[in-house]
Amino acid sequence: MICVSVIVPYYKKKNYIKKTINSIKLQSYKNLEIIIIYDDEDIEDFKMIKNIQRSDDRIKLIINKKTLGAGMSRNIGIQKARGKYIAFLDADDLWKKNKIQLQLNYMIKNNLEICHTSYEILDKNVKKKKIMRAKTFQDYKELLFSCDIGLSTVMLKKKLITNNCKFPNLKTKEDFALWLLILKKNITIGSLDKNLTNWRKLGDSLSSSVIQKLRDGFILYNNYMKFNYLKSLWFLLILSVNSLKK
Repeated sequence: MICVSVIVPYYKKKNYIKKTINSIKLQSYKNLEIIIIYDDEDIEDFKMIKNIQRSDDRIKLIINKKTLGAGMSRNIGIQKARGKYIAFLDADDLWKKNKIQLQLNYMIKNNLEICHTSYEILDKNVKKKKIMRAKTFQDYKELLFSCDIGLSTVMLKKKLITNNCKFPNLKTKEDFALWLLILKKNITIGSLDKNLTNWRKLGDSLSSSVIQKLRDGFILYNNYMKFNYLKSLWFLLILSVNSLKK
């Protein structure tokens, strides 16, 4: 049976992490490696994570010496992973119990190296807000105006992540940048249009910082897509408008 490594960076999500990890432990697909990357400095939170680790021998814990951010933490987790496939789950999101099984079957059947699924947006009170439908991307230009791929829905083959194709050192938009880099290698990002993930939209999350999002969005277009200053600003404006519509 194929091993799937699940990468979960942890930073100040003590109110959600137990349910998140439980949604992994309860997966119908059992050959999982669960890697939690502790990217926090809170001692009390660390005690809680250690207790979670003891609850399942599939859980491995990596401790960062200093806070690195979600993207860099995921890169560390990927390096340590033994699975042929990598799945990502943020510490406040949830999976449906057959998420891994259905997605893995779909990827193998369609010979895909990377795939994402549809997902449901929830508010902090777990009220349903909207379902985001997954669609297939074959060209990076199709994704430039809006990041329509939910990080916690993505599964990919570990071999895709290399020194030149990994999460960049950004506080936000790091996943968006990686999907674009993968598409630029002429690799299709497949889609499974099944709602298999619940994504929490929290007002206190780092991704809710408007200034940080704008800064990282500009860096993405200017540094990683190699657009000039004016073109980067133009794409950033369109990206911001599309983000408000979600």
